[in-house]
Amino acid sequence: MAMVTSLVWIVEDPGFRGIYIIITAPPIHCFDTIALVLYKPLLYKAAPLSLFFSLNSLLISQGHAFPIIGPDTPDGDSAYQAPTIFPIGPHFTRYSGNPILTPDPKFEFEEAFIYNAAAIVLDGRVFLLYRAQSKQLVLSIGLAWLSDGYNFKRWPKPIIYPTESWEKGGGCEDPRIVRDPISRKFIVTYTAYDGHLARLCVAELMDLKTWIKHPPIIPDDKWAEVCTLIHGEKFVRNGWLKSGAVFVDRHKDGNYYMIWGESGFQLATSEDLIHWKISEKVYTTGKLNWQDRLIEPGPAPIKIETKDQGKNFYILFYNSSTVGAGPYEKGTYCISQMLIDYDNLDEGPLARMDGPILVPESKNEVIGQVNRVVFTEGIVQFKGKWFLYFGEGDSELGVATCPI
Repeated sequence: MAMVTSLVWIVEDPGFRGIYIIITAPPIHCFDTIALVLYKPLLYKAAPLSLFFSLNSLLISQGHAFPIIGPDTPDGDSAYQAPTIFPIGPHFTRYSGNPILTPDPKFEFEEAFIYNAAAIVLDGRVFLLYRAQSKQLVLSIGLAWLSDGYNFKRWPKPIIYPTESWEKGGGCEDPRIVRDPISRKFIVTYTAYDGHLARLCVAELMDLKTWIKHPPIIPDDKWAEVCTLIHGEKFVRNGWLKSGAVFVDRHKDGNYYMIWGESGFQLATSEDLIHWKISEKVYTTGKLNWQDRLIEPGPAPIKIETKDQGKNFYILFYNSSTVGAGPYEKGTYCISQMLIDYDNLDEGPLARMDGPILVPESKNEVIGQVNRVVFTEGIVQFKGKWFLYFGEGDSELGVATCPI
């Protein structure tokens, strides 16, 4: 009879639709004490460590071992080239294999819809934090990763999910991610929705799985936004605040800045990327007839490399919707770009493209949970291309690319 020197506990979790495997001894340096996924009908029992390794190999091959991420994990593509002109592209080509992520009915938290993903490159892989929706309409944020930009493995549980009073009744949605260059923490802005009111929140973490959530950036809801309905009528939404795209570099005044808003763009400032003070001054609104209903920031602005040391320019990818006065049907969401002078934010954007770079075209972009929608919160440079990740019809996730 073989001696068992280490145990692997296998414990069923009904809410997870699978089981946990937890290492109890000895410590394994390549993994923390972690939970990995197998499938029923295995129930509670103990197994030798050798079984763990064979099971773990299976889990890794299926994408279920959580990636090891820490403060020393390198970020960004190793061959990154900063853009030198505006706009990036601007001709993005949809991947022929879209959608790249669709709901997985095995996992309750995402069995209805997957869309609107933040993106970041870590240790030679692209990581996506995506908006997931259950059939009970609960919103949470899932995690997927890949090595080629297209074919993802996903973690089968949400990494951010509703736990606070301002999240329950709706959930957590629309993440945007940056990495603090000093602390090396990941900073994620996301929208907390309680079924009635959207509130902009911040979460921080070191490893993409252990989060510290912070209350809404305006805890007393003392904010009012003027919203334009799809038929052009305007009304005031009290306390409604969402969608924050963060400049990861400090401004010349020593603060960090964030562009936020859904009807128009406002600014907010922070000393630490966690606690924010909002400005009621409007940075810009939709100026063109295909963005006359709303504009909403996409991912973090991207710094342009210029020969002129006096210029501190950034490119912001953003989303827009129309009331139908221009070339697109009312309610159509498009993606475009604008040029920002970071040293002179009081002056508004320097320029914006005359038209969108992506407009709903494919069937699942035109018909979905919400019709006629392409919407981005994630762009990365990876292996010689820009990868723009976008929601399709608020139902699935696609990608479009362009060369550097």
